[in-house]
Amino acid sequence: MDISTQRSRWGDADLLRRFVLAILIMGIVGTGAELVLLEHMEDFWQWVPLVLFVAALPCAGWLFIAPGVASVRVFQIVMVLFVVSGFVGQWLHYKGNVEFELEMYPSRSGLELVWEALGGATPSLAPGTMTLLGLLGLAVCFRHPGLRAGEVRNSQEGT
Repeated sequence: MDISTQRSRWGDADLLRRFVLAILIMGIVGTGAELVLLEHMEDFWQWVPLVLFVAALPCAGWLFIAPGVASVRVFQIVMVLFVVSGFVGQWLHYKGNVEFELEMYPSRSGLELVWEALGGATPSLAPGTMTLLGLLGLAVCFRHPGLRAGEVRNSQEGT
């Protein structure tokens, strides 16, 4: 099937939505592989992104194959969890770096401590990848045509 046939079948917005979803899946697989290679599995909090990645892949597949109200809503929930986990991860990485810096250099404080903690051994901003992937996933769902099926059904039930 050539690109012009796909355009007429899905429309430009749907084609772009599927392309962004494919990019998101690549990001999930790549980031998940990196976390596994880094052995990011020492405690509960380190398992959170891995579990979310494993949950997101079938949800993304469901959204791709059968875009409807349920698949969009479940995918949105998982993507919101990505965003939240990204912020929590950034806080945990930063907090761990602050604790390490204070053990090594108890006199550090203020901006110097913040700067050293941001550039510490644990990459403080790396969990922002979860936030980025979550926002990308939410962009996929923005005005998703699968949600219109629910609007039509609700309006018919109300009449």
